[in-house]
Order: sequence, then structure tokens, then C-alpha cells
Amino acid sequence: MEIQDSMSNDLMIKWMDVALNKAEDSLRAGEVPVGCLFIYQNEIIATGNNRVNETRNATRHAEINCIDDVIEFCSNKKLDYHEVFRNIDIVVTVEPCIMCAAALHQLQVHSIIYGCPNDRFGGCGSVFEVAPIYNSNVKIIGGVKAIEAMQLLKEFYKGTNPNVPEEKMKKKRKQKEKNPEKKDLLDCI
Repeated sequence: MEIQDSMSNDLMIKWMDVALNKAEDSLRAGEVPVGCLFIYQNEIIATGNNRVNETRNATRHAEINCIDDVIEFCSNKKLDYHEVFRNIDIVVTVEPCIMCAAALHQLQVHSIIYGCPNDRFGGCGSVFEVAPIYNSNVKIIGGVKAIEAMQLLKEFYKGTNPNVPEEKMKKKRKQKEKNPEKKDLLDCI
């Protein structure tokens, strides 16, 4: 982890602890455990969780929910949202997906600090690097409390998402639900 010009390592860890608490809230609510903070002038002006299952809207990721909150914040405070976004540091427990990374780069946020990589949908380099599309200079720092963030994801994916149609369930999971007493060889290790 490197030191960013506007945020020390200690401050990154402090903010990530807050984001991890938000992710735990998501886990308790049955959502993918992602917690997100938008920090402006060293104050949290938006916090977000995934609300995909609650809203049944696949775009309601933590970062998108925070973007909506920042726009409302700027409207209430009579601030230019373009200027505010350019000075926002994003702290999120999981690498933003391609959709969210694209939105953050387009808004030209100051930095994106994330916990664990997103090996399925990551837009900050794990799967795809969004920055060149926008000719973006957004500072990106990954790996802050990555183990803790990954542990929350593992906890979530132990269960089943009640909103997933049966035909989309993984074959192994379907078999386990139909025949719970049957054990997989890996379950015995």
C-alpha cells in the first residue's frame, strides 16, 4: 500500500474500517457485502451498501447509491457537483465493477481506494482497466484490508441468494439444496 498525497496509510485504514462496517450491514441485510464511503474535505458525505436484492435492480451498487447521495448533497448545499466529485476520495471494500469504475472515472473522482480485488467484474485492473477509456488520472490504491473484505464475501457466498432464479443457480449448489445429506469430497477436508 502506498501513501497517497491527500490521505495517509493510517487514515486509509481508519476509513476502510468504517466501510467494512457498512459491508457487514449489507451482509446482515442479505446483500453482497460491499461498503462504500465518499469522502470530501476529510468528511464522509455519502455512505453506501449494495441494494441490488432489496430493490431487484442490478445497478444499485454501493458506489452508484453514493453518487446519488452526493448529487443530493451538492443540490442541498448549492455546490457544483463537478467540483465536489473531483475532490472526493472513494473508499470501498471491493474493487469497483466495470460499471461503477466507469462512472467514477467519468466523474473524475480524486481517488479510489479499495480492499479486495473483484476477480469477476473488476474495473480497476482485475478484469478490465477502465481508466484509459476516459483518459483518467484517478489515483487507484488496492489491497487495503483486503483479507477482511474477502472474508465478508466468502461469508456471503456460503449461503444462497433468495433472488437468484433456480436455473441460474450453480449446479453444485442446486444439488446440495436438493440433497443436503450428500457431502462433497471437499466438505470432508
